[in-house]
Amino acid sequence: MLDVKQKDKIIKEYEVHKSDTGSVEVQTAILTKEIKELLKHLKKHPKDLHSKRGLLQMVDKRRKLLKYLQSKSMRRYNGLIKKLGLKKAKEPDKESK
Repeated sequence: MLDVKQKDKIIKEYEVHKSDTGSVEVQTAILTKEIKELLKHLKKHPKDLHSKRGLLQMVDKRRKLLKYLQSKSMRRYNGLIKKLGLKKAKEPDKESK
């Protein structure tokens, strides 16, 4: 779990405007940091299945947020992916639709 100082630092780094606390960028950045922290925990405690389930839920939520951002603004999506150091999801084929 992140403390208030860590969250404030992340919010300041990824905010879209001054009073921003809930934009997709901020939510994704916070989730990414929490995922990294939980991965460290799971390396020490590999049998902690409750935490593993929570990790999978967080990864899924982040994936959905990124998919939403990708559908709204590719420029913001690409910038966020690069800033967070994540891999890009496969883009859907336009021909298959």
